[in-house]
Amino acid sequence: MRYAVLGTGIVGQTIAGKLASLGHEVVIGTRDPQATLARTEPDAYGNPPIAQWLAQHTQVRLLSFADAAAFGEALVNTTAGAVSLQALETAGADNLAGKLLIDIANPLDFSQGMPPSLNPVNTDSLGERIQRAFPGTKVVKTLNTLNAAVMVEPSRVAGEHNVFVSGDDTGAKKLATEFLAEFGWPRESVIDLGDITTARGTEMLLPIWLRLWGSLGHTDFNFHIQGARTGA
Repeated sequence: MRYAVLGTGIVGQTIAGKLASLGHEVVIGTRDPQATLARTEPDAYGNPPIAQWLAQHTQVRLLSFADAAAFGEALVNTTAGAVSLQALETAGADNLAGKLLIDIANPLDFSQGMPPSLNPVNTDSLGERIQRAFPGTKVVKTLNTLNAAVMVEPSRVAGEHNVFVSGDDTGAKKLATEFLAEFGWPRESVIDLGDITTARGTEMLLPIWLRLWGSLGHTDFNFHIQGARTGA
């Protein structure tokens, strides 16, 4: 499968690296590849610049959003939630049409400092906004309630725990479940919440997730829904 991972941060790098290790053809999309490659400073979280990561993952190419979206048979949105719609518009509706778009982004609003709030929230979600903006694209919200390392290696968290999917297209959710299975998620751990409006719920888990991180001092944790009838 050809995957386009949109976004060059630690989530994008982690997802792209895992997909490439599984034998998929992978590109990473960014607004301006030359400007991105020219960065020499670590990001806000201390992660090294993408040029260093690419030097260690030579099978992954860096392309513009539009070129990456045109290349990918399926896409993964890992851009910052505040700019996701703009990034996808730059990628181009025609390049997204008919394709599965796995949306991992969260609408975190840092305008009032830390901890961030959510925008949109409660009566809308980023997942819904993406689906409305690109009606020809099959948007599935998933993995947005986890640390990147746990996304691609669920065994980092001991015992049973769950991952959620939200989306309007049943076939797309099945494809997303196969995507998750490749990362090591048992199918019985996947909870299909329903249509894309249910992304409101998973996005609103972020405030408690952030506070758990602060309390526990690490990110190797997840939610387990006791008694759930699972399997998407």
